[in-house]
Amino acid sequence: MLGIRFIKSQPTTYLIEYRAGKIVRSGTGLSFFYFAPTTTLVAIPAASRDESFIFQQVTSDFQSVTIQGQLAFRISDPTKTANMLNFALRADGRNYESDDPEKLRLRVLTAVEVLAQKSIKSITLKEALLASDQLAAEISTELGQHPEIQALGLEIQSVSVLAIKPTPETARALEAEAREAILRSSDDAIFVRRNAALENERVIRESELDTEVAVEQKKRTIRETQMEAEASIRRKKQELRDLEMDADIALEEKRKSFVAKNAENTKMLAEAEAHRVAAVMQALEKTDPRVVQALAAVGMQPAQLIAQAFVGIAEHADKIGQFNISPDLLQTLLNKPNVTEAGNGRAS
Repeated sequence: MLGIRFIKSQPTTYLIEYRAGKIVRSGTGLSFFYFAPTTTLVAIPAASRDESFIFQQVTSDFQSVTIQGQLAFRISDPTKTANMLNFALRADGRNYESDDPEKLRLRVLTAVEVLAQKSIKSITLKEALLASDQLAAEISTELGQHPEIQALGLEIQSVSVLAIKPTPETARALEAEAREAILRSSDDAIFVRRNAALENERVIRESELDTEVAVEQKKRTIRETQMEAEASIRRKKQELRDLEMDADIALEEKRKSFVAKNAENTKMLAEAEAHRVAAVMQALEKTDPRVVQALAAVGMQPAQLIAQAFVGIAEHADKIGQFNISPDLLQTLLNKPNVTEAGNGRAS
């Protein structure tokens, strides 16, 4: 009625009332009456907004990837936003006069795409597929410092990169490569396991050989000890034999000295006896043989005297004509010495 209207804004809507080109009032959650023909209302949503994005980029190795993510931002300075874009309401106070509010999200998403392109084109495909967190951090940092974002009075709350996907053909190729890598890893694991088994077997065999070597060395040590003991015993026996031989040599030397001394003594006795006999013979050379015979007969046995008598008869046989000896006389001569010996034995 008469152009006077009422408007009520939400707590998340920043409302600005312009009249004659000047701000009359502004703030969130305002409600008031205004005169429509002379008043311009600007409604700027101050609530946090979530915008999803998905676009394709090319990596440094010329591979296409699809980047999918989500952006959260809000208008922190509505005055700057109102100066950059037209958020004026129509006369009905419900709809915007232009499509600038829609351009706000497009500008933000364009800035995100430019920053994503800048980051993606400097890395390879494989690096890009693993760079979700890194890409989100870089976009969030650079977007908050972007001149256009600051001029629009926007605050970037969060940037999330949900997925970075290659084309289906590239994905299949990467899957095949990864599959081959997994198979190679499996083969390598089998090879390593077999090598480990062979190594363990070699270690066990070496341990057995070391044990055998140790046993043989122990046997060798025992044998050497036994041989040393035997050698020591043989040395002791040799020393005993040497001592016995030295004793025998010393004994033989003493025997040799004894024999030499005995021979010398015997020689001296023989020489003395020969000298005595020579002296006796020299004394007897001038004596009558019959006297010598008589002296020799002194102390002879009767049988010896009879034998000597027969010797004398035999020597003068040429002077005897006939000499008869009867058996009785001969028997008497032979028996008489026994009787005499018996008598002498009794007399003694």
